[in-house]
Amino acid sequence: MTVEELSVLEKALLLSGASEWDSRGNERAGIPSFVMSDGPHGVRRQLGSGDHLGLGASKPATCFPTAGTVANSWDPELARTMGEALGAEAHDLDVNVLLGPGMNIKRNPLCGRNFEYYSEDPQVAGRMAAGLIEGIQSNNIAACPKHFAVNSQELRRQASNSVVDERTMRELYLTAFEIAVRQAKPWSIMSSYNQINGVYAHENAHLLQDILRDEWGFDGAVISDWGGSNSAVAAVKAGGTLEMPSPGYTSVRELVGAVGAGTLAEADLNVRAAEVAKLAQLTKTTGVSRDDLLSEDVKAAHHKVARRVAEESLVLLSNRNEVLPLKSGTRVAVIGDMAKTPRYQGSGSSKVNATKVENLLDELKQSSDLEVVGYEQGYERQGTANRALIEDAVALAGNDKTEVIVAVVGLDERSESEGLDRSTMAIAQAQNDLVQALCATGKPVVAVLVAGSPVELPWANDVSALLYVGLSGQAGASATVRALTGAVNPSGHVAETWPMQYSDCPSSDWYPATGRDAIYREGPFVGYRYYTTTGTAVRFPFGYGLSYSQFSYSDLSVDDEGVSFTVRNDSDIAGATVAQMYVRGPQGGVLRPDRELKGFAKVRLGAHESATIRIDFDRYTFRHFDVQSNAWQEESGEWTVMIGKDAQDIVLSAPLERTEGVAPVPADPALGAYLEGKVKQVTDAQMATLFGHGVIAPAKTTVFNSNDPISDWRNSKGWLARTVAKTLSKREVKIREKTGAPDLNTLFLLNMPPRAMSKMTQGMVDSAMVDAVTAIANGRTFRGIGSFIASYFRNQSANKRVAKELNK
Repeated sequence: MTVEELSVLEKALLLSGASEWDSRGNERAGIPSFVMSDGPHGVRRQLGSGDHLGLGASKPATCFPTAGTVANSWDPELARTMGEALGAEAHDLDVNVLLGPGMNIKRNPLCGRNFEYYSEDPQVAGRMAAGLIEGIQSNNIAACPKHFAVNSQELRRQASNSVVDERTMRELYLTAFEIAVRQAKPWSIMSSYNQINGVYAHENAHLLQDILRDEWGFDGAVISDWGGSNSAVAAVKAGGTLEMPSPGYTSVRELVGAVGAGTLAEADLNVRAAEVAKLAQLTKTTGVSRDDLLSEDVKAAHHKVARRVAEESLVLLSNRNEVLPLKSGTRVAVIGDMAKTPRYQGSGSSKVNATKVENLLDELKQSSDLEVVGYEQGYERQGTANRALIEDAVALAGNDKTEVIVAVVGLDERSESEGLDRSTMAIAQAQNDLVQALCATGKPVVAVLVAGSPVELPWANDVSALLYVGLSGQAGASATVRALTGAVNPSGHVAETWPMQYSDCPSSDWYPATGRDAIYREGPFVGYRYYTTTGTAVRFPFGYGLSYSQFSYSDLSVDDEGVSFTVRNDSDIAGATVAQMYVRGPQGGVLRPDRELKGFAKVRLGAHESATIRIDFDRYTFRHFDVQSNAWQEESGEWTVMIGKDAQDIVLSAPLERTEGVAPVPADPALGAYLEGKVKQVTDAQMATLFGHGVIAPAKTTVFNSNDPISDWRNSKGWLARTVAKTLSKREVKIREKTGAPDLNTLFLLNMPPRAMSKMTQGMVDSAMVDAVTAIANGRTFRGIGSFIASYFRNQSANKRVAKELNK
């Protein structure tokens, strides 16, 4: 039986989840149910019904480095290797669809989920994601890249409207997804929670149909983020395939009713149901028990893969007087709570129950190359000032036996989490005080920095060496020791800019948006596109990374198809570097940043070895999106092609005259401050020119609808709604302070709009009950409660009627 031959009810059933992680199948049509699981850097196969926030127990799996760390390798083949291991574990744990990679552009360093995302640049994000996707799907497991699209903050994440101009959206926020879709052909993709220019992502026809399907050729299933669907009918019309986790029969009834009323074409329902059936068949597995765990051989082999990924992703940020690598026999004092109790992943839905976890203190003790003379905690993990801990650390550091101090510092578990943006770019002052006190001893201080995103470093010029390990997964400690001792030559380069201070960031004045509209006022000037255009000083530029080797570049040759140049390792040590190709558009053309990355290559060379590197141009190199013609265009004229060690250190450049394409069109003078990238000086009129229309924030109101988050109820006229919001807010703060970790469940509730209740309760709540809850929020407490109770019984009766029809 084909999908089209199923009843309208049966087809509608296929378009929503049966449980937290399972789709619905259909035996008559031979469509199996499939299992989805979080998995950007490790399979989180939960036991029982589970949850989507990483709170419940899950089966042991390998915890690889997070995407924000893996991106520092600039090695898509390494990402593919990691993806192959992820896909193999998903298969063994009876998972069909792995929900990852996360690939949103890092608009601002404070986004709480940046550790799950690759880069501020779409070339790096797209190519790294493509590698991971190819690796996952080589096991007949579907990858599900997310969150599509323009999802840049955790605050109000289910009730936020990303307002962005079309050109910036296309060139910056969608290009990474385009690269991944065109190259790796993922079988599914996850839509984001937010609206894009007023339309929810899961029902945004411009995003899902015009761009994703028609332009890029995506033919897979679009799965909603958990609770991220708004209207089931609108989603089916627009290209949204599967609502997760489980709205019960609520959405089913809406779809059947819409087909019956003629407001939804059955042909649209057929297309979406066929997408579910295709995904089920592509990922169909047999002979695997859900009780299976990973074998010991797999655990050991994948631990080694995790170590290799971590090794390739380490970034040497400074190395004064070549203190690293540490000489054999060096006596080291180990300082820092995170040296003993590692932090190796972020908080939230991506949290993995690791098969094994290393810590740096034990790995240093086990090293045959170093002698550990002692360990001190150094600081309270949650940031409380404790002078005694610093004094004990300084005493150990000043010991006559101590030759080098290894200090492990960074962000704690509360700082980087799903559902919560960082409040500051600083690390705890207690840690800054510790590092400065250690530097004052006069001994060499090697700082090992643990963080999933950039931090302010007031002591960066005081330490002897700085090794950025990111969130390096379960094998990150041994990888770090191998780099400290020289067994591994660091080759990572940062995939996002590290500002001197947060106030230097282009979007610092308006991030995160506290109201409904998150206006992307900075336009295309994100990350290095802003810093290089405006000449703003940074701590570490995009693409920066040192090595124990030294590399030189020469012999740049540019033709119509690409560039060639020579890279030479000038040292006695084998190593690797990342050659980066940037382009600058013709003078007098459309508004552009000063330079944009358009290609890169990871180059591995032996001592004194050289190699000729070729980077070809492609469809992304010279294009810009022309809003007037609603099409991609390329400008003719003189372009500049640059080869850099990073975004600022350009070592080779050459002009390239392009005769094909449209003649350069001067940027509109009305863009004003945008013309120099000075986005903090942009006026509302200039922003209106960029957007093509005025951007007017809505007037503040105390009238709530079903898409306003529960956190907004603090301003409700109704005592019950106010009490709920204030109680949840106090609970979240109390638990975070008590446990040192974010209260993900409460954060989710605060960010959640009432409409999500009908999408996540397996049919217990329907849209009429949501309307009743909204009435309570608007101060009509008793009327709302009465309506909720009456609607509850009507919903139960309607669900029973659907179940009865299915039983026939």
